[in-house]
Amino acid sequence: MATTNEITAFMDRVKKMEKGEKLDLSSDEDLSIAVMNLISIEEHLFFSGGKTGKTRYFELLREVREMRKQLLKLLVGDYEGEVWCISKHLLAASMRLMEVGTKAQTQGETEKAQEFFRKSYDLYNLFWGLNLKMVKPEELKDMDFPKKEKPLPPSSLLAKVSGVIGKILDCCRE
Repeated sequence: MATTNEITAFMDRVKKMEKGEKLDLSSDEDLSIAVMNLISIEEHLFFSGGKTGKTRYFELLREVREMRKQLLKLLVGDYEGEVWCISKHLLAASMRLMEVGTKAQTQGETEKAQEFFRKSYDLYNLFWGLNLKMVKPEELKDMDFPKKEKPLPPSSLLAKVSGVIGKILDCCRE
C-alpha cells in the first residue's frame, strides 16, 4: 500500500506538471487508441488462425504486431525494466474492459457496465501516468488493488492517478 510520503511525492509531481503548459496529447491519445485496436486485431488473428488452422492468419498477426510495436514506441519512448510490457498490457486490458462494458450496457446491465468502464478508464489513465513519468514503475507494486469486485476506495493511488490524469489530459483540445 502506498505510504503518505509516496502519495505526497506523486501529488508534487502532478503540481509541477500543472504549473507548466496544459498537456495536449490529442494525437498521442488517438495513437494510443489505434494501438489498443491493433492489440485487439492481434488477438482476433490468433484465435482465427487457431480455429481455422489457416496459417495466413498467423502471418497477418506478425505484420500487425510489427506495426503495433512501431507505433507503441512513439508513445512509450525511452523505458526501463517492464514499462514497455506494462504499457502494452494496460492498453490491452483497458480496451477489453471497455468492450465488456459495452456488451453489458447493450444487455441492459447499466451498473455492471459502468464499473467496467470505470476500470477501463482507470487503466488507461495509469498508462498515461506511467508514460508521462508521473507514476514510477516501482510505485505500481505498492498500489492498493482490492481483492474483491468493489469500487476502489477514493484514497487508493490508482483512483488518484486516474483522477489527476483525467483532469490534465483533454482529448478535445485540438
